[in-house]
Amino acid sequence: MNTPIPLLGVDFSAAPSRRKPITVARGCREGPVLRLLGIDALPTLADFERLLAAPGPWFGALDFPFGLPRVFVDAQALGGDADSVIAALRARCPDRMALRALVDAWGNGRPRGQRLPHRATDTAQATVSTSPLQTRYVPVGLMYYEGLARLVAADVSLPGLRRGDSARIAVEGYPGRLAVALIGRRPYKNAAAAERLIARKDVLDALEQGRGGLGLRLRATHAQRDAIAADASGDRLDALLCLMQAAWAQARSDHGVPAGVDPVEGWIVGP
Repeated sequence: MNTPIPLLGVDFSAAPSRRKPITVARGCREGPVLRLLGIDALPTLADFERLLAAPGPWFGALDFPFGLPRVFVDAQALGGDADSVIAALRARCPDRMALRALVDAWGNGRPRGQRLPHRATDTAQATVSTSPLQTRYVPVGLMYYEGLARLVAADVSLPGLRRGDSARIAVEGYPGRLAVALIGRRPYKNAAAAERLIARKDVLDALEQGRGGLGLRLRATHAQRDAIAADASGDRLDALLCLMQAAWAQARSDHGVPAGVDPVEGWIVGP
C-alpha cells in the first residue's frame, strides 16, 4: 500500500509570537477521509523556516497570498514571475514598513476605489479575498512579503508559479472561502461569544459530514474537536480548513491549478 503523503494546513502570521503563533494543522488522506493528526503552534518565523525545510514528501495549503495584482507589479517593474517579483520587492523594501510606504505612495496616486486592486483569483468566486496590497487591518500584504520570500528561499514548489523541490509542494489556501461554503457568512472567529462558538462547532460538523464541495470527510478525535472549537481566535479552525484544501489539491494530478494562471498573481486553491 502507498504511504499517505503528509499534509499541512497553515494559518500564517507575518509577525508570529507565543500569543499569536503560526498555526499548523497536520493530517493525511485515506481515500475520502482526511485524518487530523495534530495541530502545532510556531511562535517565530525561524520555526516556520524549519517547517518549510523539513524533508519531503509533504503538501501544504498556506493562508497568505502567493502573488500580487498585475497592475501593481507592472507599474513597479518588479518582473514577470513569482521569484523575480518577491526578490525585486524585498530589494526595494528592506522591511515590512517600507513595503507599506511603497504601496501607500502608489495607491494614493490612483482614483478612490482603485487604491488596493485585487487579483483575478481574489474575485473569482462570490467570497472575495482581501487585496494582497492591504498592509493594515488584515495585513495580507505583509504576509506575502514574509511568507513568499521564505517559500522561495526554501525552494518549495508552487504549482503554476515556480518549480522547486518536487517533494515539497505548497498552494495558496483561503479558509474563509471554504467556511462560507459550509456555514454561509456567519462569523466564527475573533470572539468568545456563544454564537461564534456554535458557528465553529457547526463548521466541524459540516466537515465531518463531508460538505463543502471537496469530496472529503474529516476524522478527528473528541479532544481535537474540543480544542479547535474552544479556540476563540479561530486560528486552529482556519489551519484545519487549509488542511482540507491541501487534501483536495494534493489528490489532483494538476493540484487544481486553473487554466491561464498569471505567474505574478497566482491562484487560490479550491473547486
